[in-house]
Amino acid sequence: MARYHEPVCRLCRREGMKLFLKGERCFKEKCAVERRSYAPGQHGKRRNKMQPYGLQLREKQKVRRVYGVLEKQFRRYFAEAARQKGVTGDNLLRLLELRLDNVVYSLGFASSRAQARQLVRHGHVLVDGRRVDVPSFQVRPGMEVALKEAMRSNVFVVEALDTAQGRGVPAWLELDAEGFRGKVLAEPKREDIRLPIQEQLIVELYSR
Repeated sequence: MARYHEPVCRLCRREGMKLFLKGERCFKEKCAVERRSYAPGQHGKRRNKMQPYGLQLREKQKVRRVYGVLEKQFRRYFAEAARQKGVTGDNLLRLLELRLDNVVYSLGFASSRAQARQLVRHGHVLVDGRRVDVPSFQVRPGMEVALKEAMRSNVFVVEALDTAQGRGVPAWLELDAEGFRGKVLAEPKREDIRLPIQEQLIVELYSR
């Protein structure tokens, strides 16, 4: 499957904000956005005023990069969000938040969504006691997400969980840190999503 393999710090610099793609590094002084707060490339320091289309495109790219979703897959998410009842932008973010890799990250079992995706891909994550190795699997309220016994002593998992407990777990999730498991209490609401996302710009982009 296609996947971005270039330096991810360039993505943060391109969007002009921290997307928290590198885990702990994003909170340290080595963060590329802190050191070079301009877009990558030889013309990165130019600050051209963007047109409405440019703003819409950048917002879509930002959300795609945060959740690690490719363009074709993102379009499918938007089509599904548009079919559902309610506000399309809210529906889109809810679908992305309920991805299994995002839930694993939000519970604190990984320091980044990329690391969470790897845990899922390698079969280290259980959903209601069954192994699920599809990062895009849609978790539903009432489901329990846990790590396999073999991964509970992994140094990266332990460090990530310690850090996550400091930043807190979203209100729609319940974490049992000692048991390395969590439960989805409800579908996330718009106010539960902490990222600075203007989803209406994405709706306008795909409605052109």
